[in-house]
Amino acid sequence: MSREPDMIDKNHHAPGTTQCLVRSEVGLGRSKMSSSDQNPAATPASGPDEPSPPGRPTAVSSQVLDMGAQLVQALKPVRQMKQHACSIALYAHDLHRQMEVHHFVSRLNQDVLQCAVYDSDKPSARLIGVEYIVSDTIFEGLPPDEQRLWHSHAYEVKAGLWTDVAVPEALQSSEMASLAKTYGKFWCTWQVDRGDALPLGVPALMVSPQAAEPGRARAELVRRRDERYGVDSSAGGLKAARVEMDEPEWINPNADYWRLHRKGFAVDVVPAEMKRHAPFP
Repeated sequence: MSREPDMIDKNHHAPGTTQCLVRSEVGLGRSKMSSSDQNPAATPASGPDEPSPPGRPTAVSSQVLDMGAQLVQALKPVRQMKQHACSIALYAHDLHRQMEVHHFVSRLNQDVLQCAVYDSDKPSARLIGVEYIVSDTIFEGLPPDEQRLWHSHAYEVKAGLWTDVAVPEALQSSEMASLAKTYGKFWCTWQVDRGDALPLGVPALMVSPQAAEPGRARAELVRRRDERYGVDSSAGGLKAARVEMDEPEWINPNADYWRLHRKGFAVDVVPAEMKRHAPFP
């Protein structure tokens, strides 16, 4: 498929041949599909709504190795994940595609969080992407072209969509107030909502729910999440508890790009020239 790209990573252009990712601006209601939501060609990885990855059962020898490694390895980055948050995410190029997502959050400092994102909190959960979260102060220092790839969290938090699973609201309220003033960049690498049993195709940029159509979280999706975790995100629940929460004084219009421009971003793969020399000695 050919489209004029909105932004191209020019740093990849040099003699040779390889592939690079092109971020393209696409209309939200367009008829043509981008690489980000085209179903891949027929493959054993295509499956039902909750497919299992193809492959053999885990061998006993592998299980023994896993157990032994767990005893002697510190796994320090993994052990920094201190929170499990659940929310709803939307595809930036197709806001009607929405799914429940589970963030396992580690804190680099008070202004930067990094989240491994899974499709559930089951032992068999699939790692479907990564989200980086920064404070409004850091976000304001990013270039405008970069800011367009990020989304705000104010509505998502105040609407009760983002919540720390099983944590009492009184305990998480301070964290939620801070989160409401942050911005996130979320890349989905495994589109399980279309039945992929393996991470196929190119990454897709994700965005947060908003109060405006077509970016509202589907009521049925939220209801099922609330029932599963005993959450009440209704007007009488988390929304009421967070109604007095301070909101950001200003949400940068470069974030939540679709709201002003009615366009999102999709990723295509195109041929590009390969570098022959490193850009630094």
